[in-house]
Amino acid sequence: MSIVTLQLGQCGNQIGREVFSAICGDIHGTHGLCSKKENESYHDACKERFFSEEESQVPVARAVLVDMEPKVINQTLSTAARSGYWRYDEHSHFCQKQGSGNNWANGYSVHGPRHKEAIMNLVQKEAEKCDRLGGFFTIMSMAGGTGSGLGAFVTQCLRDAFPTSFILNHIIWPYGTGEVIVQNYNSVLTLSHLYQSSDALLVHENDAIHKICAQLMNIKQISFRDVNQVIAHQLGSVFQPAYTAESGSHYSRNPLGDLMETLVPHPEFKMLGLRNIPQMPENSLAYSTFSWPGLIKHLRQMLIANAKMEEGIDWQVRPPRVGSSIPSSHAMNKPQHFNTSIANLVILRGKNVHSADLGSFQDPSLYTSWLNPQDAFSAWKTPRAFNKYEKSASLVSNSQFLLKPLDSVVGKAWNMFASKAYIHQYTKFGIEEEDFLDSFTALEQVISSYTIL
Repeated sequence: MSIVTLQLGQCGNQIGREVFSAICGDIHGTHGLCSKKENESYHDACKERFFSEEESQVPVARAVLVDMEPKVINQTLSTAARSGYWRYDEHSHFCQKQGSGNNWANGYSVHGPRHKEAIMNLVQKEAEKCDRLGGFFTIMSMAGGTGSGLGAFVTQCLRDAFPTSFILNHIIWPYGTGEVIVQNYNSVLTLSHLYQSSDALLVHENDAIHKICAQLMNIKQISFRDVNQVIAHQLGSVFQPAYTAESGSHYSRNPLGDLMETLVPHPEFKMLGLRNIPQMPENSLAYSTFSWPGLIKHLRQMLIANAKMEEGIDWQVRPPRVGSSIPSSHAMNKPQHFNTSIANLVILRGKNVHSADLGSFQDPSLYTSWLNPQDAFSAWKTPRAFNKYEKSASLVSNSQFLLKPLDSVVGKAWNMFASKAYIHQYTKFGIEEEDFLDSFTALEQVISSYTIL
């Protein structure tokens, strides 16, 4: 099954291009470290998923590019075409001359309705090129105007036009120190609207990725491109083909469906986080060896201590002992900083993958009490290595990982709202105070649901 990617706004378009580049780089690498037959079926599954073949033999990304100003889209199209390995369809993009000026309401209430028909026609054309449509993957920032406001509007249109397709929104959480004065307003409005129409939100925090660039990749002057490449690598490690327990000897046909089925057992809980290890500069790879028990041990501790990377994990955090507390006071007796999960998916790629033991992820104390640990944990595996790493492990987790940042964003936005700061910039485009209050209420509900796990 194929996935149609929607790249929305400057951030979405720049990350989208890096994602397709990472996927292409992975396919063209001769380093599969697996049998020729295995490599070929991996190749085919990946092509069907992300690219359509044209007469020119250069794979064309199944993507629609949307931005309200032309500069970034033009750069994105030409950089992809220059690579020679893949390109975008030159008719699958939409841009205007005038941006949204970091105003969510402008993207959602003005640009969205005005350009709905043109954008949805492009999406429809892309969807019709797929033999079987698995769903939509949107990439957008949470804090700006086009990506977030228009992105929320387009996601609602997708839900209306494709009621049975899966929709996964990939969101970039802004730097805590702030890029835009109204970023907390934009974030609250984006999240609350996406929560209504999306199947799941996969979140990357800029601060966490920045740290990975500095501490693990040893990059001195970190650019947006460096950050985007780390994000793209992590996304590729999830969406490249893998075997699920159900798919047997065939690569999983419907990655978005499998992801939702595994990780979103209840519509109240849609926040997914992603961790991937190891991550290091390419020139260090030759001197490094990894074992499955070591990778799995680190990944599990990253989960329960809510660490974003393998460096600086708090090894003191332990799961609560099952049976040590009365269920009703479960939340009270939990160790501090312990990150409770609803569901987890571990994806292993590389040598001797079938010898890896993931039993430690089935520990009932990691999970909320209302799900059987057998249902709450899934594993996907493939002997084919990913992107030059002989062995690599990814974790997609539906857990309490975003509680702190979410609480902080809602709190900051509420303080501004209480003093009516900048509200006029939204009301002039038709987003009223009641809309803000509805968004605050929706997110308070999400926070409270995750808190009592």
